[in-house]
Amino acid sequence: MTDLCPTGPIPGPAIVHQRRVDALVSLQKAAQQIASILELDELLDTIVHRVAVDFGCVESSILLIEGDEFHLAAVHGCTHSKKGERWPVTEGLSGQVVLTGKAHYAPDVSQELLYRACEPNTRSEVVIPLKVEDRIIGVFGASHHEVDAFPKQQIEILKGLAGHVSVAIHNAQRIQNERLQMQRLHEEQDEARRIQQNLLPSAAPLLPGFQLEAASAPAGAVGGDWYDYIPLADGRVAIVLADVSGKGMPAALLMSAARGIVRSLAPLASGPGEILARVNQMLLDDYLTGHYVTMIYAELDPARHTLTFASAGHPWPLLCNGHGVVPLNVDAGMPLGLLHGEFTQHTVNLGREFRLLFYTDGITEAMNSEDEEFGGARVAELVASRDCSPSRIMEAIASFRGSCEQKDDATVVLLRSTYRQIGE
Repeated sequence: MTDLCPTGPIPGPAIVHQRRVDALVSLQKAAQQIASILELDELLDTIVHRVAVDFGCVESSILLIEGDEFHLAAVHGCTHSKKGERWPVTEGLSGQVVLTGKAHYAPDVSQELLYRACEPNTRSEVVIPLKVEDRIIGVFGASHHEVDAFPKQQIEILKGLAGHVSVAIHNAQRIQNERLQMQRLHEEQDEARRIQQNLLPSAAPLLPGFQLEAASAPAGAVGGDWYDYIPLADGRVAIVLADVSGKGMPAALLMSAARGIVRSLAPLASGPGEILARVNQMLLDDYLTGHYVTMIYAELDPARHTLTFASAGHPWPLLCNGHGVVPLNVDAGMPLGLLHGEFTQHTVNLGREFRLLFYTDGITEAMNSEDEEFGGARVAELVASRDCSPSRIMEAIASFRGSCEQKDDATVVLLRSTYRQIGE
């Protein structure tokens, strides 16, 4: 375009008019271009390049205010200052512009006590504040090697451009901050997922005549389902399955708290009923979060082939013992963390051939595209199958759900006899 930093003979009215038209066209094109750029670094580099080249100036720069410092975020045509440099926000003509909130034109920089030189041959400079509402976010500067090289008209055009620049920078910074926040959130979620996975058993205990298997799929990055195997005295082992209401980080934090409580109480309590009662009391005393926990706590005695358990609002386990699949529909107490109460424990003789499935409601309540639940009947069919396994159950759930989003955490724990598979 026409050089807007003219030198030499004074142009005639027609030339002045044409330059004004060219300037306005350039301003419009520049405003349209910068408004379409969302990446902050690309935006800033584009701005300083266009101003320095299109407006025929020696040097153009953008300083952003970060705390009490200027950050040279973009620069074109300057060999003495490099992008990324920092200095106090009180220095130079830029500091004066920030202090006053007004643009400053120095027709002869040699007469400016506050001038901070960039190029040795710079003779005139204009510095304009970048404002968002009443807040100054930085300054925009342009310089030339001629004295008084910026006509009033051009300064007004640069001020108009600075307004567009301010809005574009603000929007790009906001988008950049949102991306950084999302990145940090994903990193925190990944770390939380790793921590939560480490809270689950890495392997099942070796129990002569028995086999324990489990599978868990959180609906989000972290979940509220938890299962555990806790060694007890006399060769017994506790099998725990819990489901915290809700999803995400709040549920995961309460799950972690419940796990710590259960693990601390398990070796000391007299049985499942006492465990649930004491966990409930501690949640009521110390963890009033608005969430609750359903839990089934069972103690397997391999020597006696018995399972003693108590339930706090949890789905009934399914037992397959050669005579079909039956739910252990004994009375269950309220979910933990809601009300004071007692929990009745029950003992089941497992026999020598059986499969016993513990599961969370994310299994039965999985939905397909027709808003149909997977349901208990389908789970029972899987338990009755001789090739039943946690992985096959999870595969069946995923196949049933299809493309539908998983809305709840889903976990299964399968205890089986290894003497002989039922149905074989």
